[in-house]
Amino acid sequence: MKQALIKKGQVYAEEVPAPEVEEGYVLIKVVNSCVSVGTELSGVTSSGESLIKKALKHPEKVKKVIEIAKTEGILSAYQKIRGKLESGSPTGYSVSGVVIGVGKGIKKFKVGDKVTAAGAQCAHHAEYVSVPENLVVKIPEGLSFEEASTVTLGAIALQGVRRIDLRLGEFCVVMGTGLLGLLALQMLKASGIRVIAVDIDERRLAIAKKFGAELIINSSKEDPVKVVINYTGGYGADGVLFTAATPSSEPLSQAFNMTRKKGKVVLVGVAGNPMSIKREDMYSKELDFLISTSYGPGRYDKYYEEKGCDYPYAYVRWTENRNMQEYLRLLSIGAMDVKSLIEKVYPIEKVTEAFEALMVSSPKPLMVILSYGELDENKLREYLSHERRIYISKKFIKKDRINIALIGAGGFATGMHLPILSKLKDKYNLYAVVNRTGHKAKAIAQQFEVVYATTNYKEILEDENVDLVLICTRHDSHAFLTLEALKAGKHVFVEKPLATNEEELKAIEEFFQNAQNPPLLFVGFNRRFSKYAQEIKKYTSQRINPLFIRYRMNAGYIPLDHWVHENGGRIVGEACHIIDLMTFFTEGRIISVCVEELTPKTDYYSSSDNKSIILKYEDGSVAHIDYFAVGSKGYPKEHMEVHFDGKTIVLDDYKSLKGYGVKVKEIKTPKSDKGWLEEWEALYSALKDGKWPIEFWDMVQTTRVSFLIAGV
Repeated sequence: MKQALIKKGQVYAEEVPAPEVEEGYVLIKVVNSCVSVGTELSGVTSSGESLIKKALKHPEKVKKVIEIAKTEGILSAYQKIRGKLESGSPTGYSVSGVVIGVGKGIKKFKVGDKVTAAGAQCAHHAEYVSVPENLVVKIPEGLSFEEASTVTLGAIALQGVRRIDLRLGEFCVVMGTGLLGLLALQMLKASGIRVIAVDIDERRLAIAKKFGAELIINSSKEDPVKVVINYTGGYGADGVLFTAATPSSEPLSQAFNMTRKKGKVVLVGVAGNPMSIKREDMYSKELDFLISTSYGPGRYDKYYEEKGCDYPYAYVRWTENRNMQEYLRLLSIGAMDVKSLIEKVYPIEKVTEAFEALMVSSPKPLMVILSYGELDENKLREYLSHERRIYISKKFIKKDRINIALIGAGGFATGMHLPILSKLKDKYNLYAVVNRTGHKAKAIAQQFEVVYATTNYKEILEDENVDLVLICTRHDSHAFLTLEALKAGKHVFVEKPLATNEEELKAIEEFFQNAQNPPLLFVGFNRRFSKYAQEIKKYTSQRINPLFIRYRMNAGYIPLDHWVHENGGRIVGEACHIIDLMTFFTEGRIISVCVEELTPKTDYYSSSDNKSIILKYEDGSVAHIDYFAVGSKGYPKEHMEVHFDGKTIVLDDYKSLKGYGVKVKEIKTPKSDKGWLEEWEALYSALKDGKWPIEFWDMVQTTRVSFLIAGV
């Protein structure tokens, strides 16, 4: 499919794999999408800035890159930055089209429904989009796809009007008569509000007058503050809806000064530096300064937008979805006019020309719509079965190497695994990339010169050239994809965890119990393969008495609404590494588990990722693991002491190793070296000689014990 991507100050239409039908999502064949002049042009401009300028504007991102370089190495940090810059960014957040597929759990929509959708994370300028249910709305009868494609902008304007909350007969100044301002103006008029429009563009002011503005003011020709105060009998406006986008702080100051005592100013647009607000503009009048957040309640709440958790109607009357519905209703009954504002329609193939028109033409079109060709409602099934594979390279299949297909092109896969595979080109060949978002799958495929990219994991399972499937998706899909790949006869390297609950784990156990000559399964428990763990093992394997091990993981705080806390949380998802390492040293089975957890006094911290764990092994060994999120980020993440037979070996954050009472090779590395390269080398040897790097019972034990500790 064709999708608009921003790259280095330009917008291009690129062929990328189309999305799949997903649980909780609606798959839409797009007919039209609306270009948001302010937001999208800002993104295009910033994408063309130099790295230095970007760094100065976003120091927090520079800090993040430095942290990645410290923990994962410079190469990993470089690969992540390069991948981000070269992949481009999707743009767009307002579309209309027809439903061609619905995922599990969808109840409000069916195939063939005419709909409109919102969301900067999903409703992009693309031929096909996959959008969560709460961001999709049916189009009223008689409303065109072009008009309906403006739904997001309409909902933004409507939320601003709701925030200012004026009453019949009150004065509202609309500051900025761009698209948002003109839509808001019509809503205010429909509510019985007396509207004054302010802008510096005579053409837009004329349109505002046509839409019912009682007074129009060109602020480049006269002082809008004086005019507004004079027109309102010396009192000032009851409220100002600021819909302009300007780098200057002066218009916002004017907005405060033209408002009556105890009035309101609502910021919908952009007004210079927020820190430059003058106290004296607001204090004496006791003004209310409010922010209008996008299209309404639910925005930026992942539980609402991604998981379909609606807010109760009685308590949150107007959510973003209900705002979208109301805007479309107003259009359908003729209470608003958006059709006359659509000044240019471009086919998606000419998206570069469309954005150039918005940036350089004079006068600039008020609204630009993108078109994706005529819709044939008799071909909905055909649309659903469209090609999801994009070929990147014509390189020959390397039968003397292990051909790998990656599922899940996230940061860890692209920053760690793929650079390592590039180093091991004599052993491995990255053959295909699968990712939920097609543009990213293609970008990673191009960066690492693979044969093809796709959004359909079944394509790589059916590909006889694929020897090994590398699974790096979110935790909740690991077991399912692992089982699917194993059933297809593919060897599997799955990042931890292997599974997130007992049912998933049992299904994998049953597969191996019943399989004849099954493929190899490897879970990414990398620490046991590190040079540090291997050196320690030389001595622990010769011990006379059991081991006494103390391991500390200063895991660091992660907000509790982050996805890592789901599906078993951080114990199942990360502490499993340490359980595996303990078993590697003891070489035995766990016979008892004891757990104590923190009891926080506030809800900022959770007991789920602050636990003290004692594992007792059948040989008498004891491993004590402290896994916590309450520690300082400035303190090293991992530390281990191994005590046995009057000897002690200390591992400090996989950067140094020291022995006491035993002469070990005192290894030192500038960054944490946790065995990522070595695990791939061990896996290669296993694929050649058939001996598993980690025995199946061992991986199952680690996973099952992590469930017990996490309480899942």
